[in-house]
Amino acid sequence: MGASKAVIWTEVVQGIIKTFGALLILYIIITNMPGGVSKMVEIGNADSKFSLGSLAPDFTTSTFWVVLLYGFFINLNNFGMDQNYVQRYHTATSSKQAAKSIWLCVWLYVPASLLFCVIGSALYAYYQVNPELTEAIRHQVATERLPGASAVDIAQMASLLKPEDYGDKVMPNFMVTKIPAGLVGLIVSAILSAAMSTISSGMNASATVFAEDIYKRYFKSNISQKQNMNLLHTATVVAGVAGVAAGIAMIGVKSVLDVWWQLSGIFAGGMLGLFLLGIISKQTRNHEAIVAIIIGIIVILWMTLSPLLPASYGMLRNVLHQNMVIVIGTLVIFLTGIILTRIKQNKAAQTAAANH
Repeated sequence: MGASKAVIWTEVVQGIIKTFGALLILYIIITNMPGGVSKMVEIGNADSKFSLGSLAPDFTTSTFWVVLLYGFFINLNNFGMDQNYVQRYHTATSSKQAAKSIWLCVWLYVPASLLFCVIGSALYAYYQVNPELTEAIRHQVATERLPGASAVDIAQMASLLKPEDYGDKVMPNFMVTKIPAGLVGLIVSAILSAAMSTISSGMNASATVFAEDIYKRYFKSNISQKQNMNLLHTATVVAGVAGVAAGIAMIGVKSVLDVWWQLSGIFAGGMLGLFLLGIISKQTRNHEAIVAIIIGIIVILWMTLSPLLPASYGMLRNVLHQNMVIVIGTLVIFLTGIILTRIKQNKAAQTAAANH
């Protein structure tokens, strides 16, 4: 409990520093922007940077409805079963206090997300007014995408890049070049420490799940305390190495955030579907859940991999936006489990009636 308390209060300080840093960045953008807020709004409106997306019932592109559904399901996964959240719930004095903390987090989540969206639109306007400042960013991205290429080829590619191609690099570049050295160091240290604490929680949770739910259940249940610690240490190192490998693989991708959203949807869909099935349907047993998971995994794999097929395959390709994977995957597992449970209950009722 002492360690948990230390972690939580450390994260409180980190959160305050990062929020201060975000507000500072927005202030510096506004004060350095010719024309101020009105100019930012003008550019943002002209290029639809304040739009929430199309309201058309289209689930093949990133419309308002796709973002809304994805946001609902991924946050249901985060708040409901993510170990980084669940570990915090356990420190609450009661279920009522834990629920209170969830709703407080929800209410803070909206303005915090809005703040960073506004910063993104403000940075877009700032670099549109000062396009020469993007030269170094575009050159960096071109170098990453063309390793070992000549300076001429890199310069040619850099000139062809669009804002969405180097969006991930803009905010770090602005921080390094525009925020005073002492303050940028403080903000970066808060970001790095927050990332480290989140990663460590994920690694520890992964190691614990492997040790308790896989190794002890299916391989060897009676192990000593020393063996258990060695197992946890090994699993933590393996999880860490896998994380580093994934990070290296992300170098040069168009948008790390987009890739993370897609991967989160793919892996969270099955877990969230099973979680909801277990919480809502008390009559569902292992057999129904296993069949539902198998069907759900097949659907998730099809939705994820079928877009890689040639266009000639037509109906075999998934045309829905990739962020719909978690939505469809979750609903397939949940509804399949519910339907199978109802079928089993009806058969049992018919058998009992026939015997009677």
